[in-house]
Amino acid sequence: MAEDARLLRDVLHDASWRLLESPALALEARADGGALSEAEAQAEADREARWLMAAVLDVAPGELGRLLSVGDRVPAAAQERIEVAARRRAAGEPMAYCVGTAPFRHLVLKVDRRVLIPRPETEIVVGEALRLTASHPGGIAVDIGTGSGAIALSLATEGRFARVIATDLSDDALAVAAANAAQVVAADPEAAPVEFRQGADLAPLHGVRARVIVSNPPYIAYNEAATLPRSVRDWEPTVALVAADEGMARYAAMLAGAHELLEPFGWVVFEVDARRAQRTAALATMAGYQQVQVVRDLTGRERVVLAQHAPA
Repeated sequence: MAEDARLLRDVLHDASWRLLESPALALEARADGGALSEAEAQAEADREARWLMAAVLDVAPGELGRLLSVGDRVPAAAQERIEVAARRRAAGEPMAYCVGTAPFRHLVLKVDRRVLIPRPETEIVVGEALRLTASHPGGIAVDIGTGSGAIALSLATEGRFARVIATDLSDDALAVAAANAAQVVAADPEAAPVEFRQGADLAPLHGVRARVIVSNPPYIAYNEAATLPRSVRDWEPTVALVAADEGMARYAAMLAGAHELLEPFGWVVFEVDARRAQRTAALATMAGYQQVQVVRDLTGRERVVLAQHAPA
């Protein structure tokens, strides 16, 4: 009913207060860099509350500011969604899971606890794959361990590929990626078709000849899992985070088999843990790849390894 609508600023105040009083978020702040002052904590709670409300209401942050300034009201149903999201965030759940979406390059993707939350550093992986293939339209792009579909769908919409194949070991993750693909295709009918296949590493790709193979695989060593931030360790899927052989197992498996799947002079593009970037590059060189390069992210950390398949 109309009388149940409340002023947007009052709903924002309630959400901010709930986040400010959260023991879980206070602990998260201390783990990430020490206790916040009272003013800093209030500013952080206000910022998070605005992000949360903008996402739930599906408006840009700037538009939220305008709605606040004109005294807009929030219907009861939207109030309930905001309250539920704020309670989840106050319990320490990552923001993207609380609101059900995460931005990635030009896309807004559905995410939940079945998939990792897309991160800005992975956008660099996509950028490198697009750069390496920009002069040669057509061909197949492959995304190994697609999760939410962030890499595959970015390649499909921004690249010039004939098609994209995305794989994942998890049927649950593939369900999320397929839902995102349906949304992307509806919004961009010019996107390259995306095919999803279930399986580990390169196993689902028999007979494929790809122009580029891209992956953000699990790369945390098992003995490092306990040191991850609580917001990652306690909420995101472990199977997408950790790998055997000190985090190197997935790279070794993919580099061993990618020669058979790449076109002549095709590329592999991997996101890597900065601590293992040089080890991954050395592994690619030993496996017979050429033009092996390590690319740094915006913080200066070694984040991406590129390697080219050169036919014998």
